[in-house]
Amino acid sequence: MSIDEAASGTAEHGFTIRKRRRWPYLLAAVVVIVAAGAYYVTRAGGTTSANETAGATLEVVYLDSNPAEKRIIEYVADEIAPAYEVKVAAVGLGDSTQINGAISDGRYAGTIFQHRHWLQQVLDANPGFREQAATGPIFHWVFGIWSDKYRSPDQIPDGARVSLPSDPANNAQAIWYLAQAGLVTLRPGADITALTQQDIAANPKNLSFTLLDLGAQPRALPDLDAVVGYAESFLAAGVPESQLIYAPTSPEEFASVLTVGSDYADAPNVRNLVKAFEDPRVQAFIAQDPDVKKLALPGRPT
Repeated sequence: MSIDEAASGTAEHGFTIRKRRRWPYLLAAVVVIVAAGAYYVTRAGGTTSANETAGATLEVVYLDSNPAEKRIIEYVADEIAPAYEVKVAAVGLGDSTQINGAISDGRYAGTIFQHRHWLQQVLDANPGFREQAATGPIFHWVFGIWSDKYRSPDQIPDGARVSLPSDPANNAQAIWYLAQAGLVTLRPGADITALTQQDIAANPKNLSFTLLDLGAQPRALPDLDAVVGYAESFLAAGVPESQLIYAPTSPEEFASVLTVGSDYADAPNVRNLVKAFEDPRVQAFIAQDPDVKKLALPGRPT
C-alpha cells in the first residue's frame, strides 16, 4: 500500500490483549543464557562463525514485529542470493540490543532493522560492539503523524498534545516530520540527524510534547492529539491505516541499511551477502510487494 493509500485507507486490524504468565519468559531467559554460554564455549574451542565458513548459511536478522523485513530477507534468500553464491536465512528477534550484540560477535551475519543513526546510538551505549553499515539505503520505513481525532496536520489545534519517540535517533526524525508538516520551524542549520526540542525555533500552535517508547505510542493515541511514529507499531496494535494523516518519505539518513559485524566485513561470504542486498531487484520487490508496501518503501529509485 502506498503512502497516499495509507493516509486515506480504511483497513482494520484487530488485536487481543491477553494476560500472560511470567514463567514462560523466565524459562526463555534461562534458555537464551545457556545458549549464549554454549556459543562462547564453542567459539573459544576454535569454532568459526558461519560468516567465515565456506558454504554456510548466513542468518540475517529482522525485528520480529516487522513482517516486511522478513519478506525482504526471504526474497533475497530465494531469488537473489544464489546468483551471488551465498546462502541466506531470515531470523526474527525481539530485542534490538541482543541483535546488535549477536551480529558484533558473529552469531548472525547482519540485520536490516536499523538506520545508521540508530546503529550509532547503540554503539555509543555499547562500546564493545563492533558493527557497521555495509550498504546504502535498502528501504524507508513508513513513518509519520498519526491521529484518531484529526484528518490532516492543519486540523491539529492550538495547545495540542503530541507524542514523539523517546530514543534520540527517532526523536530527531519525528521533529523533522513536524517541521515538514508546517507544525514547527527549525532553527537555521540544525542537523536533522540530531534534532531535539532545542532546535525548534518556532512552535506557532504551542504544541506540548510527550516522549514515549515506540511500542507504547499506539496505546497512548486515544489520549493524545497526535503521535509521530512508525507504521510498524501502529498496524501491529490494530490502529487503522486511515489514522496515518501525514507520511512523506523519510530522509535518506533515516533509511534502513544492512549492517554486519566489523570483524567479518571482509569475509567472502559477507561480501557476497552485501552484493545480494545491493541488487536492484530488491528495490523493485519492495516497491511492488503488497504486504511490504504497508510498512516499507524503496530506499532508492526503481
